[in-house]
Amino acid sequence: MKNLRRKTLAAASAVTLGVGLAVTGGLAPAAAAGTDTTFLVLAPQGAHTAKAAARVAAAKGTVVANYDQIGVLVVRSTNPNFATQVAGAGVDSVASTAGLGTALDEGETVEVSAADVANATGDPTKEPMYGQQWDMNMIHVPQAHAVNAGSSNVVVGVLDSGISSTHPDLATQIAKDKSTSCLGGVTDTTEAAWNPTTSDHGTHVAGTIAAAVNGVGVTGIAPGVKVAAVKVVNDAGFIYPEAAVCGFMWAATHGMQLTNNSYFIDPWEFNCRNDARQRPVWQAVQRAIRYSQSEGVLNIASAGNSNYDLAHKFVDPNSPNNLPDDQDPEVRTITGACVDLPAEAPGVVTVSAVGPTGAKSYYSSYGQGVIDVTAPGGDRWFRTRGASPTNTDQILSTTFNTVTKTNGWGYKQGTSMSGPHAAGVAALALSAHPDMTPGQLAAFLERTSVAQSCPDGVYNPAPLHPTAGPTAYNATCSGGERNSFYGAGMVDAYNVVR
Repeated sequence: MKNLRRKTLAAASAVTLGVGLAVTGGLAPAAAAGTDTTFLVLAPQGAHTAKAAARVAAAKGTVVANYDQIGVLVVRSTNPNFATQVAGAGVDSVASTAGLGTALDEGETVEVSAADVANATGDPTKEPMYGQQWDMNMIHVPQAHAVNAGSSNVVVGVLDSGISSTHPDLATQIAKDKSTSCLGGVTDTTEAAWNPTTSDHGTHVAGTIAAAVNGVGVTGIAPGVKVAAVKVVNDAGFIYPEAAVCGFMWAATHGMQLTNNSYFIDPWEFNCRNDARQRPVWQAVQRAIRYSQSEGVLNIASAGNSNYDLAHKFVDPNSPNNLPDDQDPEVRTITGACVDLPAEAPGVVTVSAVGPTGAKSYYSSYGQGVIDVTAPGGDRWFRTRGASPTNTDQILSTTFNTVTKTNGWGYKQGTSMSGPHAAGVAALALSAHPDMTPGQLAAFLERTSVAQSCPDGVYNPAPLHPTAGPTAYNATCSGGERNSFYGAGMVDAYNVVR
């Protein structure tokens, strides 16, 4: 399977979302005879699902999840002609998710121990590894904690690969009563179901947001808040659209005020709303996002790691990315109708990444009017300028070794890491200002960010990069105080609580 790294790079996991394809007319391809296939069945916009459910039954399908609030059904069927037979009054479109998705590129997590950084200093909370958390100083976390370290009334949903419930930095931080697995589009609230099995990506993200101040390991940005594990990555490393829809709907109906989303919808890097093959999945996910917003949830998403100008899309050389290893995707022409989901969905806060110098990370995607804020994501190549990569220029957080089943700490980098920094700051903001609506919170997050100016000329973050060459990561920044690299600026933990 063709696997491309996106949201997390270089010693990190890339969480991606597999989509169902639909042929012209919004009907999914026929399933193989006898194959148990999952479908998204959409009622017309604004309609309930009763008529669609009746057609599902008539077409020999079984509804496994009914999101009547948004007119979306998750259905399983072994009928090879299900997509054709379910079409009719009460059904707007159908998408099969069979065989579509991209496995996690787990990369290499650089693990550390407390002994490795035993002499680290600089944190008034005395967390032993804080000396390696340059990211926390960059956004003024110590100053924020002196005022407000977060409220337990605030819950951040981590839509990801699960969170280790036994990690010493996270065990007291998880809202277990609000955690679930959404695999297959069906919820399972047992603790084993939402713990990580094959990826510690979600555990790392959760630590950045809310690792405890307890004299062990690292500190999170908002250690006083809670995180909820909303597991959407299956054991094979896939996120299917039914899991993403389930995740947004679960957050909306279980008292979460924020979600963190470090993924995009596969197999298309950009989901084209004017393409009948991709439109049903766009519709289903967008409906779920809108509903969550109406229920008081602010969704935060990573911009991506393609060093792509999201405001000026012309070609997509990377899709579909679920091809066999011996096949490469064909370059396709795209337009502004093609978007990175959920990062470009209306109302979602989109986050780019910077390294330890505060400059755009070499991998971070960007775009005027697309990037809302920026945050630390790590950049192990930037300061070394072609020397051996420096792991400490990445983001240190909580980890879980899925082979040995042991907890630890380690470094990752990517916009997967910058997103939870913004989510953590937003959680502090909501702790200090609990009456804010999602729209007000998003505006406040931008207003309190520290403006970052565009670099002059063509930006080359790694002119001596030993493998990629001098121009591989060149980019041009546009805009003034609010610009394509950094949006409104760097999120600031102290500014949102003082």
